Amino acid sequence: MSSIPMLEKARLERWADEVIVDRVVAGDLVLFELLMRRHNQRIYRAIRSILRDDSECEDVLQEAYVRAYEHLAQFEGRARFSTWLTRIAVNEALKRLAARGKLDPLDEEQYAGEDATMPAFQSNLPTPEATASHCEVRELLEGAMLALPLTYRSVIVLRDVEEMSTAETAEALSLTDTNVKVRLHRAHEMLRAELFARAGASCTEAFGFEATRCDRVVRAVFARLNSRQEDRTD
Repeated sequence: MSSIPMLEKARLERWADEVIVDRVVAGDLVLFELLMRRHNQRIYRAIRSILRDDSECEDVLQEAYVRAYEHLAQFEGRARFSTWLTRIAVNEALKRLAARGKLDPLDEEQYAGEDATMPAFQSNLPTPEATASHCEVRELLEGAMLALPLTYRSVIVLRDVEEMSTAETAEALSLTDTNVKVRLHRAHEMLRAELFARAGASCTEAFGFEATRCDRVVRAVFARLNSRQEDRTD
């Protein structure tokens, strides 16, 4: 069976991530495309929740996929593949922040403990009443989320936007389930109640990852992976 029909077969039959991972580890690199396209939205959102600069997100996204591919044989299936992949992406994004010396002081709360007093949330965003269209509501919601400290921003994006479970979020961010619940509660408090109530129905559309960007990332990652394979065979 040629690789292209196999890719179509895997897509049509909806092979589980774990099955695809085993095939990629066995040498069917072409199937890695399916994993990327399946999880691009989630991984982009996880990175975007940490890096406020959208221009860096694609670079970090590519790096996360390359790192995931390099360590794919180490995936043991103890967590869902999507959670394992999200954790790699989160680590890559945090490394980028640390490298440029802009790691948020979650930072401070990390050392102060979860019982620290919640800082006041000051926002100059327009009220929901001033929002006239769905697009404006989405932009307003994204802006409010990005205004949150990283401590809360990453949790609310993974839980409310990407709809990961508490356990999956805890695994991805190296937190306890209790930490996730506390931070999510505080994040909801920090977002004005009327803003979140009005925009809540649009949560799952925030930080969208368009098809053109998806194609671009897939091409770039495969170019890097193929180049590495060629270097090994030389």
